[in-house]
Amino acid sequence: MKDLIMATTNAGKFAELKPLLAEHFKEICSLADFPETLQVVEDSPHYAQNAMKKARKVGGHFGMPALADDSGLEVAALGGRPGIRSSRYGRNDEERMERLLHELDGIPWDGRGAKFKAYVALYLPEKDRCYVFYGELKGFIGFEQHGSHGFGYDPVFYSPELGKYLAEISTDEKNKFSHRGRAIALLKTFVETL
Repeated sequence: MKDLIMATTNAGKFAELKPLLAEHFKEICSLADFPETLQVVEDSPHYAQNAMKKARKVGGHFGMPALADDSGLEVAALGGRPGIRSSRYGRNDEERMERLLHELDGIPWDGRGAKFKAYVALYLPEKDRCYVFYGELKGFIGFEQHGSHGFGYDPVFYSPELGKYLAEISTDEKNKFSHRGRAIALLKTFVETL
Protein backbone atom coordinates (compact mmCIF):
# COMPACT_ATOMS: atom_id res chain seq x y z
CA MET A 1 0.00 0.00 0.00
CA LYS A 2 1.09 3.60 -0.37
CA ASP A 3 2.14 6.03 2.32
CA LEU A 4 0.63 6.18 5.79
CA ILE A 5 0.49 8.96 8.36
CA MET A 6 0.13 8.11 12.03
CA ALA A 7 -2.07 10.59 13.87
CA THR A 8 0.32 11.04 16.78
CA THR A 9 3.18 13.23 17.94
CA ASN A 10 4.13 10.68 20.62
CA ALA A 11 7.66 9.58 19.66
CA GLY A 12 7.49 6.42 21.80
CA LYS A 13 4.25 5.26 20.23
CA PHE A 14 5.53 6.04 16.72
CA ALA A 15 8.81 4.16 17.29
CA GLU A 16 6.89 1.17 18.63
CA LEU A 17 4.34 0.95 15.83
CA LYS A 18 6.36 1.92 12.74
CA PRO A 19 8.30 -1.38 12.48
CA LEU A 20 5.04 -3.33 12.69
CA LEU A 21 3.67 -1.55 9.63
CA ALA A 22 6.81 -1.17 7.52
CA GLU A 23 6.15 -4.14 5.24
CA HIS A 24 2.64 -2.91 4.36
CA PHE A 25 3.29 0.78 3.60
CA LYS A 26 5.98 2.46 1.49
CA GLU A 27 6.55 5.48 3.71
CA ILE A 28 5.31 6.00 7.26
CA CYS A 29 5.34 9.38 8.97
CA SER A 30 3.76 10.98 12.01
CA LEU A 31 2.27 14.38 12.73
CA ALA A 32 5.64 15.33 14.23
CA ASP A 33 7.09 15.25 10.68
CA PHE A 34 5.00 18.24 9.61
CA PRO A 35 5.51 21.88 10.61
CA GLU A 36 1.80 22.59 10.88
CA THR A 37 -0.15 21.75 14.02
CA LEU A 38 -3.32 19.74 13.60
CA GLN A 39 -5.37 19.45 16.78
CA VAL A 40 -8.05 16.83 17.26
CA VAL A 41 -10.24 17.12 20.36
CA GLU A 42 -10.79 13.67 21.85
CA ASP A 43 -14.16 14.40 23.40
CA SER A 44 -15.92 11.06 23.06
CA PRO A 45 -16.27 8.78 26.10
CA HIS A 46 -15.53 5.85 23.74
CA TYR A 47 -12.06 4.81 22.59
CA ALA A 48 -13.16 3.70 19.10
CA GLN A 49 -14.91 6.99 18.35
CA ASN A 50 -11.85 9.02 19.37
CA ALA A 51 -9.58 6.84 17.22
CA MET A 52 -11.88 7.21 14.21
CA LYS A 53 -12.20 10.95 14.71
CA LYS A 54 -8.40 11.38 14.73
CA ALA A 55 -7.85 9.10 11.73
CA ARG A 56 -10.55 10.82 9.65
CA LYS A 57 -9.38 14.34 10.43
CA VAL A 58 -5.69 13.62 9.78
CA GLY A 59 -6.31 11.45 6.71
CA GLY A 60 -8.73 13.96 5.24
CA HIS A 61 -6.38 16.88 5.90
CA PHE A 62 -3.36 15.24 4.28
CA GLY A 63 -5.26 13.23 1.68
CA MET A 64 -3.58 9.95 2.57
CA PRO A 65 -4.31 6.82 4.61
CA ALA A 66 -4.14 7.62 8.32
CA LEU A 67 -3.80 5.46 11.39
CA ALA A 68 -4.88 6.59 14.84
CA ASP A 69 -5.35 4.82 18.12
CA ASP A 70 -7.03 5.51 21.37
CA SER A 71 -5.98 3.31 24.20
CA GLY A 72 -6.06 3.21 27.94
CA LEU A 73 -5.29 1.36 31.10
CA GLU A 74 -8.30 0.17 33.09
CA VAL A 75 -7.78 -0.86 36.72
CA ALA A 76 -10.61 -2.85 38.30
CA ALA A 77 -9.97 -1.60 41.85
CA LEU A 78 -10.33 1.98 40.60
CA GLY A 79 -13.61 1.37 38.81
CA GLY A 80 -11.88 1.28 35.43
CA ARG A 81 -9.79 4.42 35.94
CA PRO A 82 -7.72 5.93 34.47
CA GLY A 83 -9.39 4.46 31.36
CA ILE A 84 -10.01 6.80 28.48
CA ARG A 85 -8.21 9.54 30.42
CA SER A 86 -5.00 7.49 30.81
CA SER A 87 -2.80 9.96 28.92
CA ARG A 88 -4.28 12.85 30.91
CA TYR A 89 -3.86 11.28 34.38
CA GLY A 90 -0.86 13.53 34.98
CA ARG A 91 1.49 15.88 33.13
CA ASN A 92 3.98 13.16 32.18
CA ASP A 93 4.55 9.41 32.47
CA GLU A 94 6.25 9.68 35.86
CA GLU A 95 3.44 11.75 37.35
CA ARG A 96 0.78 9.43 35.92
CA MET A 97 2.47 6.33 37.40
CA GLU A 98 2.94 8.01 40.80
CA ARG A 99 -0.74 8.94 40.92
CA LEU A 100 -1.79 5.42 39.95
CA LEU A 101 0.46 3.77 42.56
CA HIS A 102 -0.74 6.22 45.23
CA GLU A 103 -4.40 5.43 44.47
CA LEU A 104 -3.65 1.70 44.76
CA ASP A 105 -1.73 2.05 48.01
CA GLY A 106 -2.79 -0.66 50.45
CA ILE A 107 -4.47 -2.85 47.83
CA PRO A 108 -3.01 -6.39 47.74
CA TRP A 109 -1.66 -8.01 44.57
CA ASP A 110 -4.79 -10.00 43.76
CA GLY A 111 -6.84 -6.80 43.87
CA ARG A 112 -4.60 -4.95 41.39
CA GLY A 113 -5.93 -6.53 38.20
CA ALA A 114 -5.80 -4.31 35.13
CA LYS A 115 -5.96 -4.39 31.38
CA PHE A 116 -4.67 -2.29 28.54
CA LYS A 117 -7.16 -1.68 25.72
CA ALA A 118 -6.35 -0.37 22.26
CA TYR A 119 -8.63 0.63 19.41
CA VAL A 120 -6.72 1.30 16.20
CA ALA A 121 -8.50 3.08 13.35
CA LEU A 122 -7.37 3.07 9.72
CA TYR A 123 -8.91 5.74 7.51
CA LEU A 124 -8.74 5.27 3.73
CA PRO A 125 -9.61 8.60 2.06
CA GLU A 126 -10.11 7.08 -1.41
CA LYS A 127 -12.93 4.96 0.04
CA ASP A 128 -13.94 7.53 2.69
CA ARG A 129 -14.08 4.58 5.11
CA CYS A 130 -12.69 4.01 8.58
CA TYR A 131 -11.89 0.52 9.89
CA VAL A 132 -11.35 -0.22 13.59
CA PHE A 133 -9.32 -3.02 15.19
CA TYR A 134 -9.20 -3.99 18.88
CA GLY A 135 -6.56 -5.51 21.12
CA GLU A 136 -6.15 -5.97 24.87
CA LEU A 137 -3.59 -7.22 27.37
CA LYS A 138 -4.52 -8.34 30.90
CA GLY A 139 -2.21 -8.07 33.88
CA PHE A 140 -1.60 -6.45 37.25
CA ILE A 141 -0.31 -3.11 38.51
CA GLY A 142 2.83 -3.65 40.56
CA PHE A 143 3.85 -1.87 43.75
CA GLU A 144 6.80 -0.06 42.15
CA GLN A 145 8.41 0.55 38.77
CA HIS A 146 10.45 -2.12 36.96
CA GLY A 147 12.52 -1.95 33.77
CA SER A 148 13.61 0.84 31.48
CA HIS A 149 11.96 0.11 28.13
CA GLY A 150 8.69 1.30 26.66
CA PHE A 151 6.67 4.32 27.72
CA GLY A 152 3.50 5.25 29.54
CA TYR A 153 2.49 2.79 32.27
CA ASP A 154 4.82 0.00 31.04
CA PRO A 155 7.09 0.07 34.16
CA VAL A 156 4.17 -0.71 36.52
CA PHE A 157 2.22 -3.15 34.33
CA TYR A 158 3.00 -6.82 34.98
CA SER A 159 1.90 -9.41 32.41
CA PRO A 160 1.45 -12.96 33.76
CA GLU A 161 1.47 -14.13 30.14
CA LEU A 162 5.01 -12.80 29.73
CA GLY A 163 6.12 -13.23 33.34
CA LYS A 164 7.56 -9.70 33.26
CA TYR A 165 6.74 -6.03 33.45
CA LEU A 166 6.28 -4.45 30.01
CA ALA A 167 9.24 -2.12 30.60
CA GLU A 168 11.46 -5.21 31.09
CA ILE A 169 11.03 -6.52 27.55
CA SER A 170 12.26 -5.33 24.16
CA THR A 171 10.04 -3.40 21.77
CA ASP A 172 9.99 -6.39 19.41
CA GLU A 173 8.75 -8.71 22.15
CA LYS A 174 6.23 -6.16 23.39
CA ASN A 175 4.85 -5.71 19.88
CA LYS A 176 3.93 -9.41 19.74
CA PHE A 177 1.83 -9.31 22.90
CA SER A 178 0.75 -5.74 23.66
CA HIS A 179 -2.75 -4.39 23.23
CA ARG A 180 -1.59 -2.21 20.31
CA GLY A 181 0.43 -5.05 18.80
CA ARG A 182 -2.64 -7.30 18.81
CA ALA A 183 -4.83 -4.62 17.23
CA ILE A 184 -2.15 -3.91 14.60
CA ALA A 185 -1.91 -7.65 13.79
CA LEU A 186 -5.61 -7.59 12.91
CA LEU A 187 -5.13 -4.42 10.86
CA LYS A 188 -2.26 -6.04 8.92
CA THR A 189 -4.41 -9.06 8.07
CA PHE A 190 -7.07 -6.68 6.80
CA VAL A 191 -4.59 -4.64 4.71
CA GLU A 192 -3.35 -7.85 3.07
CA THR A 193 -6.87 -8.45 1.76
CA LEU A 194 -7.10 -5.05 0.04
